[in-house]
Order: sequence, then C-alpha cells, then structure tokens
Amino acid sequence: MKNIIKVFSLLLALCMVFSLAACGEKGKEVASADDLAGATIGVQLGTTGDIFASDYEKDGSVIERFNKGADAVLALTQNKIDCVIIDNEPAKAFVAANEGLKILEDPFAVEEYAICVSKKNKDLTTAINGALKELKESGTIDQIIKNYIGDDTKGTCPYISPADVDTSKGELHMATNAFFEPYEFYEGEKVVGIDAMIAQAICDKLGYKLVIDDMDFDSIITAVQQGKADFGMAGMTVTDERLLEIDFTDTYTTATQVIIVKE
Repeated sequence: MKNIIKVFSLLLALCMVFSLAACGEKGKEVASADDLAGATIGVQLGTTGDIFASDYEKDGSVIERFNKGADAVLALTQNKIDCVIIDNEPAKAFVAANEGLKILEDPFAVEEYAICVSKKNKDLTTAINGALKELKESGTIDQIIKNYIGDDTKGTCPYISPADVDTSKGELHMATNAFFEPYEFYEGEKVVGIDAMIAQAICDKLGYKLVIDDMDFDSIITAVQQGKADFGMAGMTVTDERLLEIDFTDTYTTATQVIIVKE
C-alpha cells in the first residue's frame, strides 16, 4: 500500500511539472535589461527587437519569434514567455489593451526610422528624400506624428491630401505590416497611422497614387528588392545588416525599443 501511495505521489508531482511546462511557466523575472540573460524573450520576426534580442542567445536566452507583435504580447499574458521587446508606441497600445502588463521604465534602445528602397532605384530614394525634406520644413511630419501621439493633440490634426493633388505619374506601392499601432494599423478596412499618412504626403508631393500592400514584416525587404513594392515603411530602423540588402532614405522620426513584462 505504501508503495502504491509513493508511486501515486510521484505521478502527481510529474503531472504538476508537465502542467506548468504546458502553461509556459518560465519563472524568470525581468525587471531591467540586465535580467534578459537566460530569459525567454518574445519579439516580432525580423524587427529591430528581434535583432537586438538575438544578442542574448549566447547568454542562454531563448528568443520566441512571432509574425505579429500582438501574438508576442498574447504569449506573455499566457506566461509562455518572460517579456517582449518592441517599439515604445505600439507597446503603449498593447499595454492599454491587456490588463496586467507594464513597460519597464528604462528604454532598451533608441533608434531612427527610415524608408527602405531597392538599391536599383536610386532615383526614387533621391525623390523621397526631397519630399521628406519639404515635409519636415513645413511641419507636416510633426503634424502627422502629433495626430497619433500626444494626449492633447491625438486625433486633432490629421493629414488631408490637397483637393487638386496630381497623381498622373501612376502608383507607388508601399509594403508594410499593418499591425503596429500607431505607425500602421487598420481602421475598418483602411490602413492608417503615422507611416501611412507620411507615405501619403510623400506621394502627394511626387505626383503618385499611394497603394498600401499589407504583409508579414520579414517579407517587406524582399518585396522591395524583387520590385513587388516600390518602398517599405513599417517602423523600420536602419541597421548595418539591412544596409547590405537594401537602401534607406533619410530618417523621419526617432523611436525607442522597450521591454514589456507582466506586473
């Protein structure tokens, strides 16, 4: 009888272990970037967060890569990972929508966003840089950013194309991943956000109709390289690795990578 009880107790203990594993109980508390070594880190595949997090693999960290930032955040809420590294503004939206999450106070990294263009299309890169310069000087880019970020300005100053805008040059296709609020996200069936509106303003300046093609983030550079899209814009940071494959325009805004954890 005692042996039966011992066996039963052992089986019960094993079941508890497997149950915890199935629920994803990682048990690694992340209170700062110093705690990332050995943690299970969630990132969106192909993003800067993915690139930065990969540096911790040599320290025993496990990197879980997701096609969407929202999927990484969902995994965090389910205790399948210990934290998520992602851009600050989307992080704010995810935390607001998911009770029990918080953003660590100290920024993880500072980065600058730019537009990617094929190395074969130098003229387009030059043209976009010219349009960006004009939009910066006129205050249009600041206006667009304030329309999506800021307690006092959010929703008060949308960009609207001029009534007499010229689109006689045809279409420019923008490759993006439209699940990255406030830079690109769906409002009904339309992709809106900071990047979408800046792209619209650029096309208005250059005489093109903007067409937005939504795809996985890690497909954007390939689409631009292969000519399936004219440019890529998706909260994309200039990195040495990406510069080997693609050209970038001048930067148009500064962003911050942050770490999301459970409270």
